Amino acid sequence: MLFIAHCLDKDDHLQVRLDNRPDHLEFLKAKGDALKIAGPTTLADGETPNGSLIIFEDNSLDAAKAWISKDPYGDAGLFQRVEVQPWKHAIGNGL
Repeated sequence: MLFIAHCLDKDDHLQVRLDNRPDHLEFLKAKGDALKIAGPTTLADGETPNGSLIIFEDNSLDAAKAWISKDPYGDAGLFQRVEVQPWKHAIGNGL
């Protein structure tokens, strides 16, 4: 089953994101083929990160929430809000 995680950074926490990025990327890579798409959302400038969007496979909503709760960004206190919900691919060839 596919899930989407939308994580919104706290204001003025860019340095927290930068400091923890290597651990965050290793966390994502460890998901293997179950990780479908991941990347930062940005401010209007299209460059400055202000959150994360992750699409991944997991067995259940509880398992998906448990996995995303282990993201090093979350452990570092980067996120203001994290939403995880089931997602269904309907159109496009991105997956």
